[in-house]
Amino acid sequence: MNSMENLAENDPESAATIVLRPGDSGYEEELAGFQTGFTQRPAAVFAASSTDDVARAVAYAAAEGLPVGVQATGHGLPGSAEGGVLITTRRMDGVTVDAEARTVRVQAGVRWGQVVEAAAPHGLAPLNGSAPGVGAVSYTLSGGLGILAREFGYAADHVRSLDVVTADGRPRRVTRESDPDLYWALLGGGHNFGVVTELEIGLVPVARLYGGSLAFDGREIDPVDVLRAYERWTRTVPDGLTSSFAAVPYPDAPGMPPHLRGRYVISVRVAYTGTAEEGEQLVAPLRRIGPALSDSLREMPYTESHTIHSDPDFPHPYYGDSAVLRELDVEAAAQVLARTGPDAPTMCVLQINHLGGALATEAPNSVPHREGRFLVRLLAIISPGAGQEGREAARAVLDPAFGVLAPWTIGRVLNFAFGAGDRPEGLYDAATHKRLAGLKSTYDPANLFRRNYNIA
Repeated sequence: MNSMENLAENDPESAATIVLRPGDSGYEEELAGFQTGFTQRPAAVFAASSTDDVARAVAYAAAEGLPVGVQATGHGLPGSAEGGVLITTRRMDGVTVDAEARTVRVQAGVRWGQVVEAAAPHGLAPLNGSAPGVGAVSYTLSGGLGILAREFGYAADHVRSLDVVTADGRPRRVTRESDPDLYWALLGGGHNFGVVTELEIGLVPVARLYGGSLAFDGREIDPVDVLRAYERWTRTVPDGLTSSFAAVPYPDAPGMPPHLRGRYVISVRVAYTGTAEEGEQLVAPLRRIGPALSDSLREMPYTESHTIHSDPDFPHPYYGDSAVLRELDVEAAAQVLARTGPDAPTMCVLQINHLGGALATEAPNSVPHREGRFLVRLLAIISPGAGQEGREAARAVLDPAFGVLAPWTIGRVLNFAFGAGDRPEGLYDAATHKRLAGLKSTYDPANLFRRNYNIA
């Protein structure tokens, strides 16, 4: 990266800010992120290394009347975009653990894997998600549904303070006590209210857990039978156990690992902080479903918790959405399995998360739909750079599947809206959306922060 320019030639303090424009060396590399299905072509990319860089970028965008987007890892792009300003935060990667207070301060570009490693020597853990490469800040601003969610709730519920640059270009530290309305809006509102440069979040005293994945061959065991057994099992487990059901039809393609090529893998993933003996007793009904394709259930240090889901760690193109359900109707879910299984026109991934427990507890933030009992997530693989055409092709597969679930659906989840930026409906209940919209008019009246799942 060798292209630098000042925001204003007569402002010596801006000399260190890296700004890249189309055609500059390093521009394409700076845009690269985990989601490769959608194309971003901002007029200016501010490669931020500090809060000052972010403030300069926001001030520049406001002066020019340009929309602002934020990217740390690029997992949750709302879609393709032309023009405007993109602030990349990957260089802001500081992590500071306060073991005595059981908190951690994370800068805007930090990934969850870094936080797990920093907290582990102190016998502590963050409320991270399943993939260590996901950005901690964006994940938390969208709620943060983690692998221990039923025991501890959403990651957003544990935030102590946020450092944020608002639309006026002003850096401020926000707490529940200092700015209760902005605090409420930031935690659940995504990137609609400013650029969060750092947050302080609570850690939990977890050093090990019992968990892993129990997988079945969906061509030998009826996936619906596994799902029916799973739904029945979730009614019996304690709040301290978090789990999900997944169905993944792997193509018989050269790029696939040999042990997965052509398989339809049905799995149940488990995370439990109780003893291994208790965990073994709890999962015994799952093992009676039938012969397992693989069984990784075990006691493990928390630093190995990413192996429970083994999410792909390489960039790829996808579109995804979700539905929060008041109940899981197994017969309706069976139709979803059929629509997204091996006979679907594109590879789809289905995941059903068991909600409830601490997730149902109200908190002073805008994370909605806490009454939901299950979350259905669907992901469709699309062509690289397919943009709108790829999005529409994915929707042709996923929309009818979500339609089957409509009678039980109460909303969608911001954490799992991938490429659906033109569909804000359902992300919040009516009362939450009304309050967020009112606060948006207060803190960002020009809707500067609109390259996201926008609250207009």
